[in-house]
Amino acid sequence: MLPFLFPPISRTRNPSKFSKSYPVRAAVVREQEEKEVVVEETFRPKTSGFNVQSQREPPQPDSDQLIIKIEQSINVFLTDTVIKVLDTFYRDRDYARFFVLETIARVPYFAFISVLHLYESFGWWRRADYLKVHFAESWNEMHHLLIMEELGGNSWWFDRFLAQHIAVFYYFMTVFMYALSPRMAYHFSECVEHHAYSTYDKFIKANGDELKEMPAPEVAVRYYTGGDLYLFDEFQTSRVPNSRRPKIDNLYDTFVNIREDEGEHCQTMKASQTPGNLRSPHSYADDGSKEDELSSGCMDTELHCEGIVDCLKKSVGPGLSKTKQ
Repeated sequence: MLPFLFPPISRTRNPSKFSKSYPVRAAVVREQEEKEVVVEETFRPKTSGFNVQSQREPPQPDSDQLIIKIEQSINVFLTDTVIKVLDTFYRDRDYARFFVLETIARVPYFAFISVLHLYESFGWWRRADYLKVHFAESWNEMHHLLIMEELGGNSWWFDRFLAQHIAVFYYFMTVFMYALSPRMAYHFSECVEHHAYSTYDKFIKANGDELKEMPAPEVAVRYYTGGDLYLFDEFQTSRVPNSRRPKIDNLYDTFVNIREDEGEHCQTMKASQTPGNLRSPHSYADDGSKEDELSSGCMDTELHCEGIVDCLKKSVGPGLSKTKQ
């Protein structure tokens, strides 16, 4: 397959050397005040194992625990494999690494939307909030990609070739995974977003002083501070709309906000792993109560399977057995 060629863009000087994993607690500067942001994990890198169950999730039966552990083990293995590839090719080329990472990071949202549209066409699922939030997530990741292109991250043909071909494979893999188990697909995306958060966190800590002396990319200024910010609020499901309005004075602010975006994606993917738990921030009324989506037909009202794995489990479950008796 021939890659799509981007026109070369003049590259900003690579600020510093890059390395691997690190903690997920960071100081985020917003409105000249430092606030601590914690990205909760449902997984950990293989060097420290992983936690199968979210603190906010109800206890799972032993059979579900086993399935979840298998799913997450596969996801952690796949994530570690991708990280090794990136570390091999991009140890000393930060902007190129970010370009590849952002090209890959937005693909799952395309896959989720594709499967959700298919299910809706078949009359299986009807989830307007899921479609809205996932589109907003892809819109956010697209602007991260545009920022990296403006910084020259796509200036090498090999980087474009690698990123685009990984993205094609990743798309079909995610479609299959989402059809098999949405919970597994969402956890895998959480793994990818967690790595992105950690990547930017490390980069900011290593190069903060230098980044503060560099101007912000024009596309970052337009995206974060101008125009209609409805979609910017839409993907941040853990926040009230209009509660986050970034400042973009320099390149440091740009990367701080990209990092915080990745943290928001992590939380959204974490929430999505509980069936029916994802809600658009704009689906809440002014008084904080949920809009009646059932009456509007935007939410399915009947029980259904959450992917092939869930359908197989329910087909041999006690509920169905009692019905047959």
